[in-house]
Amino acid sequence: MRHELLKEAFEKKKTLKRKLKVYREKTAEKRAADVPEGLYEQCPSCKTNFIAEDIVKNLLVCPKCEHHIRVRAHDRMAMTLDEGSFIEKGLGYITLNPLFQDGYEQKLEKSKKTTGSDEAYMYGYGEIKGFPVVIGVLDSYFMMGSMGSVVGEKVVKSIEYALVKRLPLVMFIASGGARMQEGIYSLMQMAKTSAAVEKLAGQGLLFLSVLTHPTTGGVSASFASLGDVILAEQGALIGFAGPRVIKQTIKQSLPEGFQTAEFLKEKGMVDKVVHRHELKGTLEKLLRMHSGGRKR
Repeated sequence: MRHELLKEAFEKKKTLKRKLKVYREKTAEKRAADVPEGLYEQCPSCKTNFIAEDIVKNLLVCPKCEHHIRVRAHDRMAMTLDEGSFIEKGLGYITLNPLFQDGYEQKLEKSKKTTGSDEAYMYGYGEIKGFPVVIGVLDSYFMMGSMGSVVGEKVVKSIEYALVKRLPLVMFIASGGARMQEGIYSLMQMAKTSAAVEKLAGQGLLFLSVLTHPTTGGVSASFASLGDVILAEQGALIGFAGPRVIKQTIKQSLPEGFQTAEFLKEKGMVDKVVHRHELKGTLEKLLRMHSGGRKR
């Protein structure tokens, strides 16, 4: 008798969840139809609404509170490189589902449509104020910039491309860390990418790592922290585990501003915190110093 009652309650719960899902999907479609796409952009920090075109012109920096809004990989390339200089490399990789995780393929397809990229890392040749570089960008809009086997492979290929071309490597990091859907295959990329950076250092080639919001997990604990010069965007969250997890583990209160770019600069883990408006100029200065002022 008890078993039958539990079974009945379970079926009712499943039916209720199904109805709730359908309701949310319908109301979401209605809400989306009511709001003109791309007309306004809201600052995640101060919640001020701006005309999207205006805030894009301001490099996605809030004019009111100076919050640096997350940037897609394509937009980051446009902000950083000289117009028309980018040549994308490393196309054609296919992300598999090695652990047969339910819904993983659907999440990948959704991210591809959202970002216009085939994976969370994009790289290629470009020029920064006339200085040739190999540039790589992690896209936090593609499954939070998480590092799976394809992302790890593309990071290594970008490093190898820099080695072959004898060019400086500039990387923009934005990641939630290792991609949990790929388990150990994802964690293996930490050692793989770090070993590749060591080859770059052995050849005396410059590696500029730019940490943006957020830089966390296995990415922050591997190649992201191995730059010859480590820059960070203003206000970026940088760390391994989150503040809440650390606080629960060590049973201690954390300092004010813990894991922000500014806090890490004070502790010597970041060389310079840079406002987005000054970032391209800062990269140019570093490239000029490294090359002795010569452009190829």
